[in-house]
Amino acid sequence: MAKPSVVLQAAAAYQPDDDPFFRKMIGLRELPMRIGARMRGKHAEVAPPFGLHNFVALEQQDDALAYGLIGRFWRPDFGLISVSDGAAYRDFNMAGVAKLALVFSVKPQTDKITKLETETRVFCPDLASRLKFTPYWYLIRPVSGLIRGRILNSIKRESENSRN
Repeated sequence: MAKPSVVLQAAAAYQPDDDPFFRKMIGLRELPMRIGARMRGKHAEVAPPFGLHNFVALEQQDDALAYGLIGRFWRPDFGLISVSDGAAYRDFNMAGVAKLALVFSVKPQTDKITKLETETRVFCPDLASRLKFTPYWYLIRPVSGLIRGRILNSIKRESENSRN
């Protein structure tokens, strides 16, 4: 039981790197990239493990928080393209590159009970990116669902442990 502001604050503070399951699944997802880099002698050039630090904050309102990510997610290295802020994210438009938005929203149910929802939307600007993203999504979807459930449970625990 927590107020919407407390729940949204816990969502904003969430760090998936603290979850061993998340770290293992990301490690497994990145294994081909890391093996390939090691075989090419470029292990030192590989980015740190994927996490929320790869996202850009798009917007925060009293009842929602949104993050964005741009890339060719189906590639072993995620094909990430870094942008500086929400405006750069919104303005970005390149064929073959997908944009992902992750939103946390809160809805009060009673005085102290809040419903937290999360939604991920992916925009593929062309047929080529859709044809590459779709099989990737079906492959990662089950694990993505498990991770999302763990994120929501973690935020719930943190919200309930916080002082309202």
